Amino acid sequence: MNSFRFFRAALLATSVVASAGALTACKDFLSVDPLGLNTTEYTFSTVDGATAAVIGAYDPLSGDNGYGTRVSMYYPYDSDEMIGSPGADDGGRRGIARYTAKATNSEINNPWNQLYQGVERANICIQQIPESNLYTNGTAAEVAAMKRLHGEALTLRAQYLFELVRNWGDIPVQFTPSVAGQDFSLPNSDRYATLTRLVDDLNTAAQLVPWRSEVGTANERITKGGVKALRARIAMFRAGYSENPRTGAFERPSDYQNYYTIARQECADLMARRTEHDLNPSFLEVFKAMNEKRTDAKNEIMFQVGMSTATGASGSKLGYYNGPRLRNANGTYGSTQGAVNVAPPYFYAFDSTDTRRDVTITTYEIGASSNFQSGVALTSITDGKWRRDWHIPPVTGAVNYLDYNWPIIRFADVLLMFAEADNELTGSPSQAAKDALLEVRRRGFGGNAARAAAGLDLNSKTGFFNAIVNERYLEFGGEGIRKYDLLRWNLFATKIAEVKANIEKMAKNEAPYQNIPQYLYYRTPSASPLQWANSFYRPSPATAPAGTTRVNWRQALTADYIANTRPANTTYSLTLPGPTGPVTTTATSIASGLAAEYLPGKGKELLPIPQATLAADPALQQNFGY
Repeated sequence: MNSFRFFRAALLATSVVASAGALTACKDFLSVDPLGLNTTEYTFSTVDGATAAVIGAYDPLSGDNGYGTRVSMYYPYDSDEMIGSPGADDGGRRGIARYTAKATNSEINNPWNQLYQGVERANICIQQIPESNLYTNGTAAEVAAMKRLHGEALTLRAQYLFELVRNWGDIPVQFTPSVAGQDFSLPNSDRYATLTRLVDDLNTAAQLVPWRSEVGTANERITKGGVKALRARIAMFRAGYSENPRTGAFERPSDYQNYYTIARQECADLMARRTEHDLNPSFLEVFKAMNEKRTDAKNEIMFQVGMSTATGASGSKLGYYNGPRLRNANGTYGSTQGAVNVAPPYFYAFDSTDTRRDVTITTYEIGASSNFQSGVALTSITDGKWRRDWHIPPVTGAVNYLDYNWPIIRFADVLLMFAEADNELTGSPSQAAKDALLEVRRRGFGGNAARAAAGLDLNSKTGFFNAIVNERYLEFGGEGIRKYDLLRWNLFATKIAEVKANIEKMAKNEAPYQNIPQYLYYRTPSASPLQWANSFYRPSPATAPAGTTRVNWRQALTADYIANTRPANTTYSLTLPGPTGPVTTTATSIASGLAAEYLPGKGKELLPIPQATLAADPALQQNFGY
């Protein structure tokens, strides 16, 4: 892993796009002279030159405007699992989270441009590599290397375009490099046609890229397992529902079963070759390995974005922007630390014995100059798969860029995609589909098969699908997957309404949340972690346990909190039992909470196409609702 990160950083300045002259608005490091690479033809005349070009095509995946912050932590929220940066619309990231984003929002414009920069770099490589003499006439080793690079470039372009499609719908698409004097009046391309092309391209890429075991070491470069897993994911998306950007209606293509068939086969191929990638027996270990910047024992991560340099251009704020909140010495919070909060019902979606809960969710905050932990209220819990206090060596709160990698896809997703696709195609859960689902679930329960299977309906197509919907909810929390799953299932509006209704039930102490404690009490030992003195699943004790600090757990679900999950200026009344009778509190929303301004049928599930792009491209139409 680290060897590739070093190689990548060393080659950025010699990326082919520096010499191709085809891009504008490139990052600063691309403005340097390309160290002897004076022509595109020269660049691709050697394996080293072509490798430098492909490394340059990887680079827009990373950094603030890639998966280092915005694409990974702004775009997937709000959902029924996580709340992105609580607060009223600020014209930036909170506009995205509250579903009030505008086409002039820079947090939309800049990642859009960077994703297209990745497409352009990949297009150059895809065009030039097969034209190189080495591709057909080199030594066996040179031919293999060039074909691998070709496959990587096809995969990178597929990832960039897939990200664009799932966030913007019918995007403009070009599968060849830009040339000087070209007319850039590109129309919206049909999303189904784009995804179909990507599925076909990845079939080609899978023939070109080696298996992980065939290249000796595991690192951030794409190998065959990652290509096939991504092909399955895009096929599942192609088979699902999507918003019509012209009307706002959710539609499913008539040929959707063909793409379930593709996804099932790709996953079956991967499940038959467990020596390449497998399910790590420990859910915790998967993410501790990422935080400690090492490879997990089973190579469960199949395709990941390598981060480096601790800069906005190529670094990652995972574990700083998200993860447990950082409290400064004066008692205030850092400006962005801990900005991804957990929707309160998500905590209680986990069984009390599910080991994934305490990896996915943190119930503590940490100090600015230490990793000392303090308990927080239910409304302040955060995601937990990337944490500053898991970093090796320890770092202070002043460090923004921890450069944790971002996982694009894991083997657990392969198992659950197989189960879902097989159920859809067979119409009744097969044993193979059940086994795949339960394998993921058993891992969450520490191998306890009986506990993992308890309460599941695995004998009907509908029951099994509902089990898949819930299992993906629990397995992939905080990984930027849930929102897009709900969209392809046409369940987004339903689940947003459901999570808001459940927040009210929690506040009112109604079933199934009637035993949630009003207060929690914790003891802080001489070293982290903190110790909770009462259960998350039973009412609070009548008196505080000795030597503890109280946290207003359920009590933090106030009328203000609930009102702020509704559109601005909405008045909400909450009636709760009091010491002498019911007490009613009224609050008016400032729309600072979970999906506050989201309304079904208004077209806000997709992001707006940036205004600057619309102004430059008269053939392009804005998405519905903007």
